[in-house]
Amino acid sequence: MIHFNVPPVTGKEITYIQQAIDSHKICGDGQFTKKCNEWLEKHLEGHKVLLTTSCTSALEMAAVLCDVKPGDEVILPSYTFCSTADAFVQRGATLVFVDVRPDTMNIDEKKIEAAITEKTKVIVPVHYAGVACEMDTIMDIARRHNLKVVEDAAQAICSTYKGRQLGTIGNFGCLSFHETKNFSMGEGGAIIINTNTEDFERAEVIREKGTDRSKFIRGQIDKYTWRDYGSSYLPSDLNAAYLWAQLEKADTIQNERMDIWNAYYKAFMPYEDKGIISLPIIPSDCVHNAHMFYIKFKDIKERSAFISYMKENDILTVFHYIPLHSAPAGIKYGRFDGKDEFTTKESKRLVRLPLYFNMDSKDLDKVITCIKQFLEKC
Repeated sequence: MIHFNVPPVTGKEITYIQQAIDSHKICGDGQFTKKCNEWLEKHLEGHKVLLTTSCTSALEMAAVLCDVKPGDEVILPSYTFCSTADAFVQRGATLVFVDVRPDTMNIDEKKIEAAITEKTKVIVPVHYAGVACEMDTIMDIARRHNLKVVEDAAQAICSTYKGRQLGTIGNFGCLSFHETKNFSMGEGGAIIINTNTEDFERAEVIREKGTDRSKFIRGQIDKYTWRDYGSSYLPSDLNAAYLWAQLEKADTIQNERMDIWNAYYKAFMPYEDKGIISLPIIPSDCVHNAHMFYIKFKDIKERSAFISYMKENDILTVFHYIPLHSAPAGIKYGRFDGKDEFTTKESKRLVRLPLYFNMDSKDLDKVITCIKQFLEKC
């Protein structure tokens, strides 16, 4: 069976986990947590970063730092994972879903302004498949309406928009290191603080269960105490040790993923030219990270037939999000602004192909051959 995803492994993970155990420091903020934070801050051009237990945790922290309260409204795409919404629902916000662009599956920046009301507090662009939203337009809208921007960059580490790293453009950015992401720690994430020292210091407190323990560990205070709202958002150093093994090999992992992405694109471009399928579109101002490769079929019937065909050939391909505005919780906690022109229609066409680090070349060839065989019959 060719899996849709295999979590990345470089070979150093067990060694580093054992080092963490031997140091007698396996809770958070050990040597590997610090190494990961330092790598991320260097990669993200000096922006302050805190490793978290998940991207969900990072989003929850961002919602607190944005001071989201009951009655506030948050604008986001419906085509995203529920964590994007959950973080703000927990603060009592109303979700306002906006349609996506069919080319990138990102929030349509031209439809955001019409969704703004006097209750709007935050805009949450989601960089789908590691391809940037139109951030200049979104940031301009936010400035003119005095709104905060939280980038859901769960899929977008190492992706850029006009030369800027995704997650560093809005007030806050959120990364994921889930097992399906380019770099993994099993469950994990990070919050990027792009505002000021006060927000970073408060983020440290929120992450440490509402205490100023981080300052205590650094020797800045002689005891720590409860200061603010918080939760247990600090990951184990065992998880960070696993992640560090991949950050050390980040270029190798990224280059291999890009080779697979390019192989798919080259193989299936003739079928797009014939109008049989649609392939991902990368805007000229964007550099993506090969997080995923998807194709779009004519409709859900054709997509379902494709998924079944691939499974019969021992290859797992998967569709992605069910639009949140159609889910029970989405109906309960939010509303769709304007017309759902593309969100539902495009979501029913999209299917993701196997793409992961250390994918066997024979497996890649088999995937491409089987897909071509199916497409020849369309």
